[in-house]
Amino acid sequence: QVQLVESGGGLVQAGGSLRLSCVASGRTSSRQAMGWFRQVPGKGREFVTAISSSGSSTYYADFVKGRFTISRDNAENTVYLQMNSLKPEDTAVYYCAASPRSSGYLTSENNYSDWGQGTQVTVSS
Repeated sequence: QVQLVESGGGLVQAGGSLRLSCVASGRTSSRQAMGWFRQVPGKGREFVTAISSSGSSTYYADFVKGRFTISRDNAENTVYLQMNSLKPEDTAVYYCAASPRSSGYLTSENNYSDWGQGTQVTVSS
């Protein structure tokens, strides 16, 4: 079992930036791909971005391309999400997730085995 803890969420004005972090502990592996999803009340989790185990491949939802960047530091078991040019519609709870896969098929939440508790991101108008 892998434990994931997110941090870095908060309140920011439209056009601003935030950097989220996700630290993994327990039975972790550098072979695992990592992803970020988000959720608003009344809706299911939505894919945001993912990164392969080595960090060589990344995947982004269309609505965040050019604004968000995912990265990882395997030595520290940490994945990051740099969010720039934030919009009010980005307001959501953001979840970090670990996949048993090393790469590929990472846009579906069904391909992730462990999830963090989530961190709230609120973007004001």
